[in-house]
Amino acid sequence: MSDGDDETPAEESSGAEDTDESVAITPDSLDTRLSETREELDAAETESDLDAVEARLDDIETDLEAALPESDEDDEDDEDAENPREELESTLSELRDELEAKRGPYASDVVDDIESAQSKISDTRWTDRGEGEIVEVVESFAADVTEILDASVSVDGTDESDLTSALDEAIAAVEAAALDADDDEETIASLLDATDDLESGLEDAQEWDDLETNEQLQAQGFYDVLGHYKDFPPEWAALKEWEKRGRVDMILLANDSLQSDFMERHCMEALIRLGDPEAFDEMHQLAQRRDKRAIKALGKMGEGAQEAVETLVEYVDADSDPQLQKVTLKALGEIGSPDATQAIADKLEMENDVVRPLAARALGLVGDTRAVKPLSNTLEDDESDNVRAAAAWALRQIGTDEALETAADYADDRSFLVQNEAEIASEWLSSEESGATGTGKPTA
Repeated sequence: MSDGDDETPAEESSGAEDTDESVAITPDSLDTRLSETREELDAAETESDLDAVEARLDDIETDLEAALPESDEDDEDDEDAENPREELESTLSELRDELEAKRGPYASDVVDDIESAQSKISDTRWTDRGEGEIVEVVESFAADVTEILDASVSVDGTDESDLTSALDEAIAAVEAAALDADDDEETIASLLDATDDLESGLEDAQEWDDLETNEQLQAQGFYDVLGHYKDFPPEWAALKEWEKRGRVDMILLANDSLQSDFMERHCMEALIRLGDPEAFDEMHQLAQRRDKRAIKALGKMGEGAQEAVETLVEYVDADSDPQLQKVTLKALGEIGSPDATQAIADKLEMENDVVRPLAARALGLVGDTRAVKPLSNTLEDDESDNVRAAAAWALRQIGTDEALETAADYADDRSFLVQNEAEIASEWLSSEESGATGTGKPTA
């Protein structure tokens, strides 16, 4: 990897510290930046180029979250009002997908595939026929690696240990070749073709669980919801129907029984969408292993996931894994437990100005009045306008007179984002003072 991020010109940063209203972050300016970044992505030819594009996308995402925060469930948004956030997020997601598609291939991808094959061999109970089939598959792969890298990889027996040892030799050969993602692209691609054949061969080899799993699912009624299905694997078709019926137990059964990345992904996505506390125990166990999808599912359970707060609070300090921090902070905000307030508030002091606004927003979602003071200090002192705007937003969500008055004091702030939050806070205060009735404060 190159140091492309370090080479990004200062003027291409998010502009969070600019004070001129002419560079205020608006939907149009974000759309323009996305269009410019798309052109850079189309022109990118090296990993360094792609690193620079990724840095631009990170800056845009940070500004988008600050400029157009997600609406609260309690807000009474006009259904006919324009919502540019959704379209911008869609474009941003599309560009990230295109970026990832252009990356690589990498030698580390080859190693990951080989290690996955080793796990497959070790963790699977094979039939007698399957044991013979996997020997042929690994021998063929060893021959491919030997030819591609001009190395010496061989299978010296038929036991499981002999096969995994041969794959260890293959890993060592790949690592010793020191392949470069740009210079050795064709060689890496050839190796990935070989690992695809290895994976396919192992998948096609006969194993006991293929039959036993289907029989177990049939006996437990998993397929009972199927009528005439077409174009989908029956397991996926059944999963969709169980999700429609809100049957968390059947989704968990599929997740536990069907050992494939495809089905695991769809099971987890279904559990996240349902947000049902019935899945708490399983998701909590996965969360204890830092599974980000499980943490997201816990957040969607809201108050039903209170018992997970102690586990999640431990990840708030995972500074080496910002993505884990991000999903954790959001989940803690959605769960809304005051027990997380102090740990989240402490992150307002960290150096990472991408995580700080996430911490501020999480405090707003929790709604603990103890967060008013640290949020007020952040609004007053933080060097990043994005962070300060997030703090003002959080004060609005807490919604006490003290919190609203603090945010409203910044109506003349240097930052348009902060000004906007201050104006909304002032409107809410005016509504309260005039004795307006209704189901809640005016919406942003």
